[in-house]
Amino acid sequence: MMTIHEVSGITGVSIRALQYYDEIGLLCPVRNADNMYRLYDDAALERLRQILFFRELEFPLKDIKRILDNPSFDRDRVLKQQIDLLEMRKQHLEELILLARRIRASGGYTMDFKAFDTKKMDEYAARAKAEWGKTEAYREYESRNSELTQEQKLSAADGLMAVFAEFGSIKAAEPSSDAAQKLVKKLQSYITEHYYTCTDVILAGLGKAYGCGGEFTENIDRAGGDGAALFASEAIRVYCENLNQ
Repeated sequence: MMTIHEVSGITGVSIRALQYYDEIGLLCPVRNADNMYRLYDDAALERLRQILFFRELEFPLKDIKRILDNPSFDRDRVLKQQIDLLEMRKQHLEELILLARRIRASGGYTMDFKAFDTKKMDEYAARAKAEWGKTEAYREYESRNSELTQEQKLSAADGLMAVFAEFGSIKAAEPSSDAAQKLVKKLQSYITEHYYTCTDVILAGLGKAYGCGGEFTENIDRAGGDGAALFASEAIRVYCENLNQ
């Protein structure tokens, strides 16, 4: 485990930036039970490395979060695409350096603008973003959602919040309790019925997102009271761990 000061020291990421990543649910450390200090384990440091690669490629934070929270996130495939994009950027910079040297050598009369063209790199990045952001579950959601009336969409959302309100009503119990585990199954079934097929893998990813801060956490806590999101997250974690036993 590393403290926020230690992580900042080895990565060059400011403490304020790390705190902000935590606030928006992009990078969630664990909390020391005694003093609530942020602590970063190996999994958090690996996620931070992915974030920094994307930041080097100038991806917005909201896009990075959506990609990393994707239950179908394929680390090796994404890393390969990141390498491709970084190599394109390297070639682009080398061409700009060569152009600058030619301009200097010619006294400023070289009328060559090809080195400034980033179209190929931009198109590759756009295709990669589209691939990372469009899971089978998301495509299913888009298809089903397009057939619903506004009233049906609101009704489905109200029903989902009602499930989270149930989590809030029993948040004093253990996440491993029968009541909590039955609610997890109910949540999974509700999502499958009204939004998309909620596989166990997707459910585990949602559970992490629910307890990680940001919009998910705020909406769930609004429905079930403070702590409802964290309780739901822990109950889902226990549920998914039991599936693998």
